[in-house]
Amino acid sequence: MAPEGNSEEEVALVANEIPASDDKNEESDPPTTDKDEKASYGAVNGEKDEKPKVKPVKFQKPSTAKASRKYVKTNSSFWDDAREFEVGTIPHSMVMALAIGTVCGIAAFLYYKVLFAALEYIWHTIPETYIVDVWPEWTHVFWIPIVGFTMAAGVGLSVMYLGEPGDLPYTVKCVHEDAYIAMDHVLPMVAASQFSILGGGSYGPEAPLVAICAALGGFISRQVFKVEQRNIVRKHTLMGMAGALAAFFGVPLGGSLFALEVCNRFGLEYFEHMVEAIFAGVACLVVFRGLAGLPMEAIWTITEVKLPEANASEVIVGGVLGLVGALIAFIFAKMHWSIMGQFQKYDLLRNERALYRAFAGAVAIVGIGMFIPHTMFWGEFEFQTIATGSPASTLDHVWPTSGAIGFEMDNGWKCLLVGIFKMIAISITVCGGYRGGFIFPFFSAGAAFGRALTFIFPWMHLQVATLCVAAAINVAITRTSLATSLILCYLSGEQMAMPAVLTASLVSLFVTGYMVRYMNFFLFRTFYILLFSVNQILFSTLFSFQPFIKTQIVRNDIDTSLFHAADSGNEYDESKGVQRRFFAV
Repeated sequence: MAPEGNSEEEVALVANEIPASDDKNEESDPPTTDKDEKASYGAVNGEKDEKPKVKPVKFQKPSTAKASRKYVKTNSSFWDDAREFEVGTIPHSMVMALAIGTVCGIAAFLYYKVLFAALEYIWHTIPETYIVDVWPEWTHVFWIPIVGFTMAAGVGLSVMYLGEPGDLPYTVKCVHEDAYIAMDHVLPMVAASQFSILGGGSYGPEAPLVAICAALGGFISRQVFKVEQRNIVRKHTLMGMAGALAAFFGVPLGGSLFALEVCNRFGLEYFEHMVEAIFAGVACLVVFRGLAGLPMEAIWTITEVKLPEANASEVIVGGVLGLVGALIAFIFAKMHWSIMGQFQKYDLLRNERALYRAFAGAVAIVGIGMFIPHTMFWGEFEFQTIATGSPASTLDHVWPTSGAIGFEMDNGWKCLLVGIFKMIAISITVCGGYRGGFIFPFFSAGAAFGRALTFIFPWMHLQVATLCVAAAINVAITRTSLATSLILCYLSGEQMAMPAVLTASLVSLFVTGYMVRYMNFFLFRTFYILLFSVNQILFSTLFSFQPFIKTQIVRNDIDTSLFHAADSGNEYDESKGVQRRFFAV
């Protein structure tokens, strides 16, 4: 019901106004020169997490004054908007999406061709030409440390002499604060990420492509089309990110949504840019896949027979597996920040010591890989072998595939070992200053844990077990419940697994949103019963949870969300030291 003195139409107009705010995310005049900020955030430098401040929103009182909001659709027809080509209109957004998608598709293709040509030459051509039938067979395994340490040197030297490449948390931070990524991060990211992947680290090309294409999107927006509005520049940056992931995964909707979801810890908050970002993702996908000659199809076959249908029991199983994956992710996060603390203790996090940092990481990555080759590389091509328990000889990249002891995933314990050591390898890769993405690495680790569960519960569908645990772990870390479900089900060709996988993703997202409070309580009580003399403060500190991507924040330019509420809805609970949040209705 409209307030007295105002018509319903007037109230609707006022409700759509953009209130005056000093929010720096929405300033109209962003800097037009690249920011020379040489620092890496989040998962790389291990800095303390600062909770975003909750800024109360002051609603404007309804009035009969004309609304100040400027609508995107400014003219009566598409052709009028196209002729004037005003920033933010549909024709302008379409042209920007096509331009950014095309440029990013070409950039992704070049990155892809160089990477896979180098992988083939280093890990297959050289060994097959110069090592097989020349070296004694027992020495073949030493090719892994030779390549691993050589590429680690490349990682460290590239950071020292080319500059800070950034990482996914840094990209997310720039999207929030500056709306673009400086172009001077592109060359360092290309070099550092290529060396990281070629060395067998548990990092993939997805995050480097996101950073590179995000920088290109912002550059095209600011320098070519001379866009000055901060939120419009951010939209074009997100177009580049969406294009990179859509092209890399070959999943236009899932990849594009991932770029939008990963910026926040709970849900998709840059919703106003969603449609244009997805359109850019489709454009980039067409260009990249067309140039590379890659089809858009499922790349994994977990079982010969696909799930014929979905039923309620599998959805329930998916929810339980979501809890399992969330717990694994929690343990991983605790382990990771402990390892990061050791790197910080020995002063290895500064870029001046990047070479020593990379060598320290390579020791663990190479050591694990020599005995369990399944943990090497980013897992996109290894997922098939891990999920199905196929012979190690089917591993795509590593050579020799047998490693030092001829490791095979032929029982549940060995599947569990692959999952555990893959998670350790991911953490060491991050701590060692390597650059890349951890989406596929978490997928492959989850597949190993899921397969291990099928040895304990033989009645469980292998597709459901592997995909649900993979989704739950990835969602707990990256906070991308919708995109993760779409990507996993598309790449596996298991559309009937979607209800269970989506349930696992959502359960993991919800549970890890309250991880600190309830995990502290549960773990303290459990260990107190077992170890009577343990002090509560010790366990409260030990089991506190830090987000993996610390730069994921919530917007402060919207009235209500999970972490924001109107003035009347915010209360501070002094007894618990937390901000209580209510939804304004």
